Amino acid sequence: MLEMAVIYLAAAIVAVPIAKRLGLGSVLGYLIAGIIIGPFAFGLVGDQTDVMHFAEFGVVMMLFLVGLELQPSRLWKLRHSIMGLGGLQVLLTSALFFAIGYFILNLRWETSLAIGLMLALSSTAIVVQTLTEKCWIKQEAGQNAFSVLLFQDIAVIPILALLPLLAFTQMGNVDVALSHENLIDHLPVYTQVLISLATIAAIVFAGKYISTPLFRYIAETRLRELFTLFALFLVIVIAVIMQKIGLSSALGTFLAGVVLAESEFRHELEVDIEPFKGLLLGLFFITVGASIDFPLLIAQFSHVMIFVVGLIAIKALVLYTLAYVFKIRSKQQLLFTLALAQGGEFAFVLLSLTSTLQILSVEQTKLTTLVVAISMLIAPLLLMFYDKVINLEDKPQKSFDKPEEIEATKNVIIAGYGRFGQVIGRLLTAQGYHLSVLDHSPSQIELLRRFGHKVFYGDAARLDLLRASGVNEAQLLIIAIDDADKVLQIATMAKKYYPHLKIAARAIDRRHAYQLMNLGIDTFKRETFDSALNLGVEALTLLGNDRADAKRAGEIFAQHDNKSLSELTDLWSDEHRYSIAVKQRTEDLKRILNNDKSEQDKLNTRRKNKGTSCDDTEENNPTTPVNTSN
Repeated sequence: MLEMAVIYLAAAIVAVPIAKRLGLGSVLGYLIAGIIIGPFAFGLVGDQTDVMHFAEFGVVMMLFLVGLELQPSRLWKLRHSIMGLGGLQVLLTSALFFAIGYFILNLRWETSLAIGLMLALSSTAIVVQTLTEKCWIKQEAGQNAFSVLLFQDIAVIPILALLPLLAFTQMGNVDVALSHENLIDHLPVYTQVLISLATIAAIVFAGKYISTPLFRYIAETRLRELFTLFALFLVIVIAVIMQKIGLSSALGTFLAGVVLAESEFRHELEVDIEPFKGLLLGLFFITVGASIDFPLLIAQFSHVMIFVVGLIAIKALVLYTLAYVFKIRSKQQLLFTLALAQGGEFAFVLLSLTSTLQILSVEQTKLTTLVVAISMLIAPLLLMFYDKVINLEDKPQKSFDKPEEIEATKNVIIAGYGRFGQVIGRLLTAQGYHLSVLDHSPSQIELLRRFGHKVFYGDAARLDLLRASGVNEAQLLIIAIDDADKVLQIATMAKKYYPHLKIAARAIDRRHAYQLMNLGIDTFKRETFDSALNLGVEALTLLGNDRADAKRAGEIFAQHDNKSLSELTDLWSDEHRYSIAVKQRTEDLKRILNNDKSEQDKLNTRRKNKGTSCDDTEENNPTTPVNTSN
């Protein structure tokens, strides 16, 4: 058993980082790892049936987490895209595959319907993970794709309930349709229905009224691992109960997640369950890759590829049509289509059930598994193709605002109006200064203009745009861009052509600060220094230090660091000398702070003994002002 674990872990550790570096995504990496160790490649692992049953629990956990996300407010916000777009996608895609199976391939209607329903589903794991990795999830296509996936995840529940009914319609399959684990299969049908409904009601009731006090009781122990154990226990118990009465374990955990979505412990549950879900889903994809039947693929290569292409083409046709009908922007329609035009992991769960219920034959199950698995292998490649080729058209092609359109200023030019530049801009505007603002991000400009800000699309490193913004008469140029090289480029050009112009710049880090100092700009601020220093002062206070002492320590640190910054400017390019100098100044800082603390302790003692007033102390020991220009 340990040897098998080593094989699975080693395969994932090797394949997934390589796939990520190649831009293929982690899911494809897991699938490739499974193919490599599977019986049809190196043969390091054998039959995947038992492992698949264990790994499917990752899907169960995923549905639990999906349920936790289904807060009423979020559902209401996405109601049109979930019910309209998602509902129509599942309905139309299922209908098309049913028609092909029943009328063209001459399959039984039960088989055709089961295949149609499972092929209508897309891969939540692949799509969400890939869209998130590519930063597309917040785009219009990403949000609509998420809505469709959400409806599909919800639709799995009634589909799981429907499949046993399809088995009952087949004469002679009633006994097969009932699981040997079912504890109520000997009871009359109406009794089974009542027990099932009562169990579901009990899960909802327990989740709403019993689980929260239990979670509070567990949380009071302050043992994080106990809370995690209880969360896992909750999911597993619900899954087992649902299995024992012949219902889907995914249905039970999904309902529990929905009930707990409004719980105060929702975020804690997500954090605790997420690692286990990710690990088991990774194992699930490895088993899917290992179970790909390559002999069948070789024997029926043309048929399999026709089915794979047909699957992707039919789903793409439905998705693109719906994207057009629902007026998704043309630039986003293709991304929406390619993101969802594949089979999904729930197809394997449904195939496992349909095989047990004998709705599909063994050959049909193997072929469908192969088609879905290959479509999932192709899915990241489709999105990679979109990113590398088609998305070139989606990237901003807008030309910079023409120089004559830019409003000139006599006061201040700000280059870069992100979170850093906006704070400066708001302060200066409130003080009555007139600004000319340039930014190179079209999306940022669109957002800012929506809120009434006058920002021009332009690269401040272009001399003509800088002139148009009024640099000849401006008093100050503020460079607030988050690109260190671009800041240096703009500062160098401004110093060369406009030596009279005062320049204030955003320093990304200490190295960047040295470069700016060498250019001779008037002032700069390291973007995280002040906030980090202030937080350090607060940390000293929380650790029990007197607030005045903590504030003084922060001032001394700032003075020493700014002085060191000036003194080390000439050394930072010499790594050996620089490291020695840094170590020396670190020791100097410790000595200075310790000496100051000793002096303050002595002063406080004298003040306590002699009753010296605070005013006298301040007069005798004035605080040295801190130079914060650097």
